[in-house]
Amino acid sequence: MLRPRWVLALLFALAVAAGFALLGQWQIERAVEQSTTTERPTEEVLPFGDLVQPDTPTEQVATAQRVEVHGTFVPGDTVLVEGRLNDGVAGYWVVAHLEVTDAAPGGLPVAIGWAADRDTAQGAADAFDAAADGSVAQIVGRFLPSEAPIAPDEDGDPFAMTTVAVAQLINVWADYDDRPVYFGYVTATDAAPGLAPIASPPPEHTFELNWLNVFYAVEWVVFAGFAVYLWYRLVRDAVEREAQEAEEAAAAAAGASVVPTESA
Repeated sequence: MLRPRWVLALLFALAVAAGFALLGQWQIERAVEQSTTTERPTEEVLPFGDLVQPDTPTEQVATAQRVEVHGTFVPGDTVLVEGRLNDGVAGYWVVAHLEVTDAAPGGLPVAIGWAADRDTAQGAADAFDAAADGSVAQIVGRFLPSEAPIAPDEDGDPFAMTTVAVAQLINVWADYDDRPVYFGYVTATDAAPGLAPIASPPPEHTFELNWLNVFYAVEWVVFAGFAVYLWYRLVRDAVEREAQEAEEAAAAAAGASVVPTESA
């Protein structure tokens, strides 16, 4: 092991192992970095226009953020969204159409409250539409991205809604042409008369490692150990080979020293 070539081979193996170890450390850092969540002040009420623009996708910074928005409600465009849980109880959301006035103009769905049964929800929706007088309303609530539309059951109501899907709502809003629209909705903090407030807790921040990167990191550690083990095996094979050659040479020398006895 102390011969120069094997010392140099050991240094090379250690260098390779160090490189593999650095790659393993990099994979661990990537796993932790990808699992880190950025804390956002979601419970601070921010101006709606500073976060969202119409006809553009919802950015992460705006998702679940409490906002304040001003606008006028459009009577007749209020709909029911069924199957919505409120503190674990299934019921109906009443979703109204707000035309934003304090930011870029555009249509914005606003969930104004929840009811446990359809009759209560429909009665509250009709009363809300009847009370809409075109005055500017101030809404404070949590902004969430638009949900995907879900087709109703074959034997169910073809107009039933189970998600707050902007792409579906603009097709039921009366006389809504290609005007700007916000691809998200607001759950109002204060419910409309006859409805219960919608439970909208702050988003949970979870910490989950990227296990694929962790697996890669373990692989690099194994490769690093294998580099040193390979050097050890090469040295061991060389020692065993030299020992075997020495034994063969000793046996050959002993055989040559024996002189055969001639018979008289």
